[in-house]
Order: sequence, then C-alpha cells, then structure tokens
Amino acid sequence: MRHIMVLNAKGGCGKTTIATNLASYYTWELEQKVVLADFDPQGSSLAWLKARDEIWPEIGGIAAWKDSLRVPNDTDVVIMDAPARVHGKELTALVRRAETIIVPVLPSPIDIRAAADFLKDLLTTGKVSRKETKVAVVANRVRENTLIYHTLEAFLQSLKIPFVTTLRDTQNYIRAEERGVGIFEMAPSMVWQDLEQWEPLIRWLRSKRSQP
Repeated sequence: MRHIMVLNAKGGCGKTTIATNLASYYTWELEQKVVLADFDPQGSSLAWLKARDEIWPEIGGIAAWKDSLRVPNDTDVVIMDAPARVHGKELTALVRRAETIIVPVLPSPIDIRAAADFLKDLLTTGKVSRKETKVAVVANRVRENTLIYHTLEAFLQSLKIPFVTTLRDTQNYIRAEERGVGIFEMAPSMVWQDLEQWEPLIRWLRSKRSQP
C-alpha cells in the first residue's frame, strides 16, 4: 500500500488541489483503489469527494483530523491532504505516515520564505532525515513569464531535493474542484497543457526515486 502526502506548513499553497488530482490520477488512469485522507479540519478534500458524481470511479474518504486512519486492506494508494501550520511533534507524526511527500510552493516572496523555513525543518525530521521518506517540490499556480516565477524557479532548483514540475495558474483546476473530478477525468482537449505539466510528477512518483 502506497502512502503519499501533500504537505506544506504554509496555508493556501494548493495542497488540496494536488491531493485531489493525485487521487483522480490513481483511480482513473491506473484503476487503483484509492483512499483520500483529509487531515485538515476545513475538510476541503472531503468536500471535493461529496461533489463527485457516482458516474466516476469511487474514491474512499477519511476525516483524518478526527478519525483513525484505517483503510480497507485492498487499498492501493492513500493520498493524504495535510493541514497548514504544522511543526514540531505534529510534523514528525505526519511524516511518519508517508513514504512520499510532495511540497507545493507558490510564486510569492512570502511563500518562498515560508517554504525555505519549512523545508529546513522537514529535511531534518525523522523518516526524511533517514531517507525513509522521499520528498519533492512542485511550483504551483504559476504564470511562467513573470519575474517572481523566475525567483521561485531559482530557489527550487537550488534545493537538495527534486524540483519535479511546474503547474500553471488555470481555471481548469477550479472547474475540476467544483465537479469533484480531477483534470485526468476531464476532456483532454481542454486540459492537454495541464496533463503535460503533470507528466514529470507522475514519472517521478512511478520511479524508484520517490520511494524508500
């Protein structure tokens, strides 16, 4: 059973968007049994699940901020949407649950500074420091032809962990969230640019480099 966590102590960086689209990918593209565990009391991932029509493949949901993370034995992948403002013992406890962590970072000076501090803590935490959990970063909600994006890109490339892809700022993710689907379940003619941007992240997740 695979455990993938989307994690960043900074709020509003798109953790839920990446978590729900990962759930969509594994259930739609790979036809695997997926559970989406929402650790954030705001419950955004579970709200996405509630909007999901029964015509789409079923994805299990757990309110992990209050319920135990017990999943069916035949589950293939658990996608975990982590809360903001985690640090110290809470961060260590979350990291212990995952073999793979994805950290989304937005192109803004505040987010870049916050990411630098958070990653410093994350890389010295438990399983990550022992290389038992693999970490990668993703530039999220990006407009590429901007000065701040180039600043973000330079920062992410300077890190000692993989910078795997850049996801653009587009209404496609909002449309998907409203319908309880992922971009993998939308018309390819509408989301082909986004699918191309997800491909490096998917390759990394499917490689041995993303697993201990």
